[in-house]
Amino acid sequence: MRVTSSLLLASLLLLLLLPSIEMKRPGKGRGLRGARHKLRRDRVKGVGRHSRSGPSKIAAPDCSEFTESRDIYVDCQERRLTSIPTSQTWSKPPKHLLLTRNRIKVLREGAFFGYESLISLDLQQNQISLVEEGAFEGLTHLTTLLLQHNRLTTLSEETLIPMPNLGYLRLYDNPWNCLCHMDSLIRTLQVPSNRNLGNHARCAEPIRLKGMKLKLVDPEILCKETDPIDESQGDGTEPIFPLEPVPIRTKPDATTTCHTYLFPQIRMDCSKRGLTEVPTGIPEDVVHIDLSYNSISHLKPRDFLGAKSLRTLNISNNNMEHMDTASLSGLLHLLALDLSDNKLHSVQYGVLEDLYFLSVLKLEGNPWVCDYSIHYMVYWLRLHPGVKHSGLLCHAPLEHVGESVEEYVHSYNRECPKDRQRSRTDPDETDPELWNTPMEVQGELEEELEPSHLRVPQKYQIIRLS
Repeated sequence: MRVTSSLLLASLLLLLLLPSIEMKRPGKGRGLRGARHKLRRDRVKGVGRHSRSGPSKIAAPDCSEFTESRDIYVDCQERRLTSIPTSQTWSKPPKHLLLTRNRIKVLREGAFFGYESLISLDLQQNQISLVEEGAFEGLTHLTTLLLQHNRLTTLSEETLIPMPNLGYLRLYDNPWNCLCHMDSLIRTLQVPSNRNLGNHARCAEPIRLKGMKLKLVDPEILCKETDPIDESQGDGTEPIFPLEPVPIRTKPDATTTCHTYLFPQIRMDCSKRGLTEVPTGIPEDVVHIDLSYNSISHLKPRDFLGAKSLRTLNISNNNMEHMDTASLSGLLHLLALDLSDNKLHSVQYGVLEDLYFLSVLKLEGNPWVCDYSIHYMVYWLRLHPGVKHSGLLCHAPLEHVGESVEEYVHSYNRECPKDRQRSRTDPDETDPELWNTPMEVQGELEEELEPSHLRVPQKYQIIRLS
């Protein structure tokens, strides 16, 4: 009986303990494994998580680092970034950070933490509509900040305070709302010592100030400005503003029309801007200009007169038909000129005379006409054998189509055309009485009597073409 009771008691205890054992068994070690799994999951998530200062290393895997003039550049242009990469991404602290043509919309406080060595920051052509007050904190060495071509409507002076060495600030092509909240920024831009801060930036609102440069706006009226809707009178009529004359601008301005990149060399991208003429105001220190894919039909004198430092000029894929003699005047240091894919028939005499150091000349894609007007181009190329040129083929007249222009000119000089031999004869050659005049005989005698070793070589050779 006691044995039976003991067995029953043991069975009951076993039955009571079994569910708890079964419940624990599936979860044995689950807490530790779960924690590890969660940690791994968080780490994976953390790789792509963006802090307030920007994304981690993997956010900008395609950015390139390079060194020029001992300065370290980080090129993150056109990488579809939505925020600033962390400074730990790079092998060395960069001095120049290029972030143009991305998708950055907001610059958060501390966005450039770790970038204390920066001296230039290029943020143009993004979608930036908000810059928090401490976004540029720590950039005490920054001298150049490019914020043009964004969506900024307001910016405070406090945003610029962390950059005491800032000397070059670009803000144009933003829809600035010139009301009271812009008071501190406009006053800062108008300080005489800040002559390179905010040039060309203009108000987009309110209507009365639209188009006015920030540097010319009277700060005293900013806080008096109200929205035109609030100024409408109770009768529902539109508010009346005093009409101001709109300044006449005969030519587009290069600074506001084109995209300017300062580093590593100053270049202007004016391609695909719908230009019908060369824009005015090209900075004298610009090194490269791209004017391709526009509708420029005529290069006029002094178009590039101020671009004294220009090294490369691309005017390809326009509708250019004519280049005036002085159109390239002053480009003494130009190394490469691209005139391809235009409508040029010839190049006027003297156009290329200032291009002393030209080494590359692209001419393909033009309907070159092989007549006497094309000779100047060939003669100039012969006098400048170091110039690599391409695409100089005859497109007219029919008998010379596909022929090299150089070969055409060579054959022209080798054998004068018969139709020219019959016409335009020189009277001096047809009148026998004028053949052996005293002057002509004297010249021939002097030439024969002069010793050959004393004859000075002629600098120019005159060839008479009938």
